[in-house]
Amino acid sequence: MTQTALDGFLETDELGPSKALYLTERRTGLRAVVVVDNVAAGPAIGGVRMALDATAEVCARLARAMTLKNALAGLSHGGGKSVIIADPNMATADKEAHLRAFAAAIANLDDYIPGPDMGTDETAMAWIHDEIGRAVGLPAELGGLPLDELGATGYGLATAAGVVAERIGLDLRGARVVVEGYGSVGRHAARLLAERGAVLVGVADSRGAIARSDGLDLDRLDELKADRRSVSDYGGEPLDPRDLVAVPCDIWIPAAGPDSLRADNIDRLDAAVVLQGANIAATTEAEERLHERGVVSVPDIVANAGGVICAAVEHAHGTRRQAFDTIAEQIAANTAAVLDRSDAASVTPRQAALDVAHERIGRAMSTRRWQ
Repeated sequence: MTQTALDGFLETDELGPSKALYLTERRTGLRAVVVVDNVAAGPAIGGVRMALDATAEVCARLARAMTLKNALAGLSHGGGKSVIIADPNMATADKEAHLRAFAAAIANLDDYIPGPDMGTDETAMAWIHDEIGRAVGLPAELGGLPLDELGATGYGLATAAGVVAERIGLDLRGARVVVEGYGSVGRHAARLLAERGAVLVGVADSRGAIARSDGLDLDRLDELKADRRSVSDYGGEPLDPRDLVAVPCDIWIPAAGPDSLRADNIDRLDAAVVLQGANIAATTEAEERLHERGVVSVPDIVANAGGVICAAVEHAHGTRRQAFDTIAEQIAANTAAVLDRSDAASVTPRQAALDVAHERIGRAMSTRRWQ
């Protein structure tokens, strides 16, 4: 097992990163990167992503997003992230070997608490916890609050949707919703919004997309995913995933990979609201264009904080009720505060959120000797 510092490879600034490591292991073929960005407020919490296209640069961007998100959520934790460069659909035995090798490599990295992310789940966290006794998002049988099963991130998105809807006079009953990424985040968000009367009119996963102006049956979509099939097998004419951005709707939720909304596609978006379910879902150029067009965009570090809030409550041995009460309170308050600040300062909601987060992190850093 080797750990190699990435000194000089990743750009640093006044916030971090404080640590960046490459991890390799010959027997399993493990290749991974861990970035601990900032720990002024406490040990970093951040997910373990498994993806073939993962890079150190993306890991660093995601770690910074966690630093900002945790600060906005008022958590006593800094931000970090790790990526395992591998196919998340590999055989279960191979995946377990990768996760256990990864856990052994970070055993002494005690200022980083891993959690689930794209390509990993509560079972993966159980393997890590079994190796080093440190992980969040664990199965309920191990005393955890399983984020994917509970839908904590999706609950936070639905909470943000309620705040924005009231603010702009959008009735969620009959509101049209498009979800890019029908996974653990997007699926729960769609279901919770449907419970409030919204209609899912477009959806995509990693293998395809489908749109129906009269609405999609969520039970049918869940059956397809349970059978390991794509949403594009729903029936009817499938949609090119690149065209999902142009499906007319009221609320568009990017809940897949980074940079879904970019300069080259943002003007095709036909929505009044964007709720960023994925981390770093929109580029700076896309955020600025949304603001110019009057589209309300709730940034990732506000809208999708439900998962890490739940993880922090679990780490503190809290209950499910405490986790969901905290998610509702914090995300509702932060959504309103960030949009108020955006309006008052005539800046994008992302810039407003960044300003608030930097202020909070700065205060935490001022109390630390080595920050």
